[in-house]
Amino acid sequence: MNRRPLLSFTVCWVAGSAAGCLFSGRSLLICLAGLLLLPVVWAVSGGIRWRAAAVLVTALIMAALYWEYSEVRNVSLLPEVLKQSASELDEAYVTAAGVIASPVERDGDRVDFIVKLSGITPHQLEEEGDTETAGGDSRAGEKPGETAEAETAETAETAGAKGRGERVTVQIKLQEESEIAEAALWQRGDRVVIEGELNQPQTARNFGGFDYRAYLLTQKIHWLLKGAGTASVTVNPQVSWELSTILRWNDKARSVLGAEMSRLFQEPHAGYMKGLVIGIQKELDPETFRQFSQLGLTHILAISGMHVAVYVGVILVLLRRCRLTRETALTVTLLLVPLYVLLSGAGPSVIRAGIMSMIALLAARLGMLKDGLNILAASALMMLVWNPYLLLSVSFQLSFLVTAGLMIYTPLAAPLFKRLPGWLGSSLSVTIIAQLVSFPLTIYYFNQFSLLSVAANLLLVPFITFLVLPLGTVALLLGRVWNAAALLTAQLAEFLNNITFAAVEWVNGFTAGVLIWASPSFLWICLYYGLLYGLLHALKRRTEAMLVLQFMDDETRPLAELELPGNHINTNNQPDSPFTANSGHAAFTFQAYPPYPPTGATRWSNLAAILSAVGLTLLLYKGYNTGALEDGAGAISYLDVGQGDSSLITTPGGAHILVDGGGTVSFGNREAWRIRRSPFEVGAKTLLPLLKQRGIHRLDAVILTHGDQDHAGGLQAVLEGMPVSALLFNGTLAATEPYTKLMTTALDAGVRLYPVQQGMTLVPDGATRLNFLWPEPRSDGQTLLEEVEDQNHESVVFRLEMNGRSFLFTGDMDQAAEEAILRSASPSGITQDGPIDVLKVAHHGSKTATSADWLAFWTPGAAVISAGVNNLYGHPNSGVLERLADANTGIYRTDQQGEIELRVGKEGITLRHKLTPTPD
Repeated sequence: MNRRPLLSFTVCWVAGSAAGCLFSGRSLLICLAGLLLLPVVWAVSGGIRWRAAAVLVTALIMAALYWEYSEVRNVSLLPEVLKQSASELDEAYVTAAGVIASPVERDGDRVDFIVKLSGITPHQLEEEGDTETAGGDSRAGEKPGETAEAETAETAETAGAKGRGERVTVQIKLQEESEIAEAALWQRGDRVVIEGELNQPQTARNFGGFDYRAYLLTQKIHWLLKGAGTASVTVNPQVSWELSTILRWNDKARSVLGAEMSRLFQEPHAGYMKGLVIGIQKELDPETFRQFSQLGLTHILAISGMHVAVYVGVILVLLRRCRLTRETALTVTLLLVPLYVLLSGAGPSVIRAGIMSMIALLAARLGMLKDGLNILAASALMMLVWNPYLLLSVSFQLSFLVTAGLMIYTPLAAPLFKRLPGWLGSSLSVTIIAQLVSFPLTIYYFNQFSLLSVAANLLLVPFITFLVLPLGTVALLLGRVWNAAALLTAQLAEFLNNITFAAVEWVNGFTAGVLIWASPSFLWICLYYGLLYGLLHALKRRTEAMLVLQFMDDETRPLAELELPGNHINTNNQPDSPFTANSGHAAFTFQAYPPYPPTGATRWSNLAAILSAVGLTLLLYKGYNTGALEDGAGAISYLDVGQGDSSLITTPGGAHILVDGGGTVSFGNREAWRIRRSPFEVGAKTLLPLLKQRGIHRLDAVILTHGDQDHAGGLQAVLEGMPVSALLFNGTLAATEPYTKLMTTALDAGVRLYPVQQGMTLVPDGATRLNFLWPEPRSDGQTLLEEVEDQNHESVVFRLEMNGRSFLFTGDMDQAAEEAILRSASPSGITQDGPIDVLKVAHHGSKTATSADWLAFWTPGAAVISAGVNNLYGHPNSGVLERLADANTGIYRTDQQGEIELRVGKEGITLRHKLTPTPD
């Protein structure tokens, strides 16, 4: 506190903000009370003064109150202004007026931007002929845009008084290719009137899934406004200068620079270089991003502290070469840093680096020596006061944590590399520390870590930073001045990029080096950093002790070591006199010197290092193996994958079985201009992240009930992103390209394929058994797989027995298959040894299955229906719901309750679901 008061204050501010974020009400008061005790105890122990303790207590309280104040203000004004509930406004058709408050971005047939509203009018009021609107009276004889502006003027005034303008995310789906050019003219600052559907953002529908609503909440956005085509948007360009005009110019400059990059570079190099040089990541090839992400190299693709450091260093060198004075060079560079921050997109990491650079440059200009941690603390405090929700930003967390970690842990690790050449030891220590510090957040947010990440960062980061990045920048600067030189430079950069891409792809080929981790707890992360600090500190003390120079035989030794025979030693130490006279003889008095190296310090350092290493190893082992259930219980999760089907079975023995993988269904061949760079795909965006988030390192089996896209499509991403031991399918082929690709991927990955049929069983462990009831065995003895168009009838059906409980999985089976199973009940060994506890309703609740006879035979206690919200097929069918109700079967639906999870213990079944259905 005495050396770094600003750092202590910022740490308390972050702690108070985190308490306000994580807790509320009584829990927040208890948490704050515990935090407030820490400065008090510190002051009582004499570590800090009471005045300093009071400052820290104030920081904690102010931060928590500031967070609560921000939360109270971060609410939607529309329900109050329009006098309708949020549920009533959801899916309401409205006319909204406002100003574009973000860059306008297009991906395929969708255009996205943010609008700051000045008014909004529900269409239902107009349709009813009511002249009174939410914002005022309707006006006849005016143009549509002017009418909407006038009608919502009073609403805008009310909203502005309370919230200074509601922000909504606008999504315009283009209808024709010709609309691309029209949408390209829209810019930040334009006044717009939009007709479209108002929607609440989607919440997480699976446990541990991505919560889009919570994410937008951190951006202070509560609604989506979806329009159809450019005809739904009326645009009036900005005519007067405003503060946002600077950002408008910046958007245009970034667009011009991006276009120049596209002219100089071919794909995928253009998208890669845009992200590397100017921070435009939207055009980065998804496969390139995936491969870089797997090796922990995504920080290269985003403008960060490294880029700012290179930028500042180059400018200072150039200015000094121009014979400017040191003070002038520092001042000019200080003024140019904000320009680079804006041009690079102004993300949290580059803002942090920019603020730190500006403070450091100012301190150097004024001749003041400043501490790096205090500068970092000042940057964090300024950003959190500006926007407290930055605390929840992954980019913000990684940027500040890694920077602080390098400042704190690198000095501890430096002595470990003393025997290496200076440049190599420095590079190794910085790279290793950066990986160790970022590791907890990496596995928390991305649930994987590559053991080859350190080597990849050590080799590729300098290569990209000092070769590719400068070449890309030079090519961009030369583009309008010397085109031939710019193209030649771009070709050289592309050659180096090809080397980079090949190296990344080659390293990623070692799939065994990629480890999947469950998201750890906050306590686990804190223990990790504490044990890491203890280990490095102990190793530093031990290394420094071992590096102390030993006294050579020919050196003068301390007097304490000259105890020769015959010498008289006076043991009465007299500190003030180096020697005394005794009986006429010189009697030396010595002060004890510690041995070299100090054996006591070395012994304690060794013990501390061993204890820290053991504790860290146990912590990592526990964190890596958190997916297993306890008390001999198993689990079944009926995942919400939209209009599709996917279930995860975890047996009491720890085996993981995935039944189907959902899939995004597309209708017909889409035009090329409509295809998005990174479209939503259930397997890659929902299913695979969920499996990783739960710490599943390998799937022991995947059961593909049949080849329809809404069951098989998501498995492609699973096979590509996770080890799979076996794939069980219905023994037929579907004549579709995705199905063929799926089977080819399985064969290439060495996955064992098993066609299953009636009468087969699978026994993962002693408490679990799968009895396959369908498809029926083939009597013709044919060994070649047959293409079958009607995959529903051939769906794999099996009965799962786990801890004495029974569950029936039915895929998309039809009524004909149900009747066939019932007819063959006795011959196939199917008996009524008790009712089925839970029935997975076939075909998303379609009327083609789940007959009364089927329910009467199995008498299920509960039924789960997997269907998408407001799906086009009308699933589940009302007749099926009536039959289930008549059979006294409890009904659970993923479209209403999200993921439905069953914990199957020896005592019974415990059920929970992610969402609470709203009453009709």
